[in-house]
Amino acid sequence: MSRIGKSPIIVPKEVTVTITGNTVVAKGAKGELSFTVPSGITVKQEGGNVLVENKGTGKSYRALHGCTRAIIANNIIGVVKEWEKTLELTGVGYRAAVEGKTLVLTIGFSHSVKINPPEGVLFTIKEGKVVVTGIDKQLVGQVAANVREVRKPEPYKGKGIKYEGEHIRKKAGKAAKAVGGAA
Repeated sequence: MSRIGKSPIIVPKEVTVTITGNTVVAKGAKGELSFTVPSGITVKQEGGNVLVENKGTGKSYRALHGCTRAIIANNIIGVVKEWEKTLELTGVGYRAAVEGKTLVLTIGFSHSVKINPPEGVLFTIKEGKVVVTGIDKQLVGQVAANVREVRKPEPYKGKGIKYEGEHIRKKAGKAAKAVGGAA
């Protein structure tokens, strides 16, 4: 059985969790998130805690047990305080700006790249870094990955868009011709 799945989810006072059938809905100050529980997993509420239980046996049920518990816990945290991912732009002349809700990236292409966020995600610029915020952890991570995909950091000069704190292993460039060698 999953060790993560066994631990109860403590629900803060400012969050209300409603379980109807196989749907778990978390409501908080920032918004509302719902999750459909897969078959073989049951969710019940006892006092101020939410418990996730595994009805099935087998490897896939054990994996779903921990995954379901983690998603519900992330939803509960997300409706209280938003999730955020920070991206850094590295390169001469690389800039980011927000026009309305749209993120505009100037990253060495002949044109600027415009990215429209999905519902529930917001772009902000802080100290030259792009901050992606929202209440759904999975959606915030996916949008940040999509922004990074526009110009991945390359290993020779390190230019591109990377996550804050991400280390780019640089490669050595092409070695110069051996001096005095036969041509």
